[in-house]
Amino acid sequence: MTPDADDRAPYPTEDLAASTSRSTPPPANAHARTRRCGAFTVVEVMGEIDLATEALLTEHLNAATARAEPDVLVDLRRADFFDCSGLRVLCRAETRARDHGGRLRLVADAPRIRRLLRGADLLGRFPLLPGIPRDVPDRP
Repeated sequence: MTPDADDRAPYPTEDLAASTSRSTPPPANAHARTRRCGAFTVVEVMGEIDLATEALLTEHLNAATARAEPDVLVDLRRADFFDCSGLRVLCRAETRARDHGGRLRLVADAPRIRRLLRGADLLGRFPLLPGIPRDVPDRP
């Protein structure tokens, strides 16, 4: 191991999108996991998301928004704490999803999440869904 190896992030976000678009999602960690639910990619957020843990969520959102026309649901119902660091990650991921012709939506039922989004003036950008919608097949 070289001396500068300790300075490098263990999961470089620049390469993650390219590598995961062709393979499996990143491994689950204590703060995020990714699963498929019909047409949706669901990123389930758990525990506390702050400056110290935002990278663990970022790697899952980068992978979820890397493919063409992603339909990503970020499930915040199991998040115990979520601050502006998490909002920054969500905004970047939503922009990336939109740039790829897709969308990113939030699933949350806690009033504190609604207050956080309202306080940051992001409630219009992230309308909250109460649960994971049923996958409705495309009609001919």
